[in-house]
Amino acid sequence: MQAIIQPFFDINTGTMTYVVYEAPGSAAAIVDPVLDYDPKAARTSTKSADAVVAFVRDQRLSVEWILETHAHADHLSAAPYLKRTLGGKIGIGESIRTVQGVFKKIFDLEPEFQLDGSQFDHLFADGERFMIGALEATALFVPGHTPADMAYRVGDAVFVGDTLFMPDLGTARCDFPGGDARAMYRSIQRLLALDPDTRLFVCHDYPPETRAPQWQATVREQREKNIHVGGGKTEDEFVAMREARDATLGMPTLILPAIQVNIRAGHFPDAASNGTTYLKIPLNAF
Repeated sequence: MQAIIQPFFDINTGTMTYVVYEAPGSAAAIVDPVLDYDPKAARTSTKSADAVVAFVRDQRLSVEWILETHAHADHLSAAPYLKRTLGGKIGIGESIRTVQGVFKKIFDLEPEFQLDGSQFDHLFADGERFMIGALEATALFVPGHTPADMAYRVGDAVFVGDTLFMPDLGTARCDFPGGDARAMYRSIQRLLALDPDTRLFVCHDYPPETRAPQWQATVREQREKNIHVGGGKTEDEFVAMREARDATLGMPTLILPAIQVNIRAGHFPDAASNGTTYLKIPLNAF
């Protein structure tokens, strides 16, 4: 059974959010939802998420899952807002516990912050199968960008998170805490071993001026044309390229607010005694 995929592109963060469903009136999943965040004013809004809500309601869909491919460093998650508005369970890979352990120390989070992933409704194991209504889905462990990245296969579609970009952009960085270029290469090879007609949906696109945003490529297209791993590039070639390139990259604009929110499944810390919620900015930590 082939899934219908409705994409939503957030131009401010280059992020793709997807609604995955069988037909109007069916069950659905939402993948990698974005909460709008103005870093200058430290103000959030739900414009991007509300577009998803409007589509779900227009198609009369019943949201069963809100799926995160990883703890994003480039946008805040709208998962809690969508859960309150539409329902569904928030899921992520079980290795999020490793990421929580790293960043609890970096952000000196409150002692009661748990490192067991309990902030999420479900932690997926590698190869775990689950249902989106009548659609069968499988969680695939694809570490490298972070130690906790997951891809989700639904029929002939795979949501690859930050393992692959569009072929002309290559792959995501591997220099965040716990990232590993060799693990990334092997994760990508796992995806490229799928049927060549499998549709791969990326989490981000940063399009050059010569083209509009894109979000879908087949396994065949990635094998042949991906500038970082296509054409039979070896693991050593990829690692040398990735590590050299990563050394030139600055930190994502929203990494500091995003990570400390996203390891909480998109929830914010409890408000202070004055009723205001605060995030931490660790100086000289990156």
